[in-house]
This record gives sequence, C-alpha cells and structure tokens, in this order.
Amino acid sequence: QVQVAESGGGLVQAGGSLRLSCTASGLSFVDYPMGWFRQAPGKEREGVSCISGRGAFTYYTDSVKGRFTISRDNAKNTLYLQMNSLKPEDTAMYYCAASNRYTSYSTPRNPTDYEYWGQGTQVTVSS
Repeated sequence: QVQVAESGGGLVQAGGSLRLSCTASGLSFVDYPMGWFRQAPGKEREGVSCISGRGAFTYYTDSVKGRFTISRDNAKNTLYLQMNSLKPEDTAMYYCAASNRYTSYSTPRNPTDYEYWGQGTQVTVSS
C-alpha cells in the first residue's frame, strides 16, 4: 500500500522561509516522478513544482521560480520543497504526490497526472 505524508508547514511572515518534506512508502521511490501542488480556498489545485525520479529534471511554475527549490533524497524516500521569500499569495494547503503514469525521467505537471497523494500541510504567510 502506497502512503504519502507531508510535513513542515506552518505560519511565517512575508519574506520568511519554510521547508516542506514528504515521505513515501510502499513504492520504488526512485522510479516515481514527484510533485508539489497547492490549493488555496476557493481556487483550483495548481502545480508548484515537480522533479524526475533521479532528480535530473525539475519544473517550477512561474510564480515560484527563483524562490522555491525542489529536491529529493531517494535513499530516504523523501521529497523536499525549500520555500524562500514567501509571499502572502503563497498561502495554501500544500500537497505532495507521486506519479506512476509516466517514465521516471518525466516531470508531469498536472494534478491528473498523479495517482498517490498526501493529506496536505498548511502554509500560511502573513503580511
């Protein structure tokens, strides 16, 4: 049984930093592209960043480029999202997801590309 779990969210002032972590079990982690998504109240879930199985390829949505960094430690089955220079508009529930629908070299960007999801971790950025 595949399980995905996020941690590291919290309340931070604008300009601050947070690091989200996501652990996955029940799968061959290195074979799965992984992604971070977020959903604010009243809005659709959007892709934030994704990374290929061995970490060679990454993708960032335009609004987080230069501020967020995605990485993974395949030995620990863990995905990370380092978030710097946070803005109030980054406030959302952040979700981690694993995709088994594409090759490990892929960076799928849509929520529908992902099968396994965590419960989410709340990030709130105050102005």
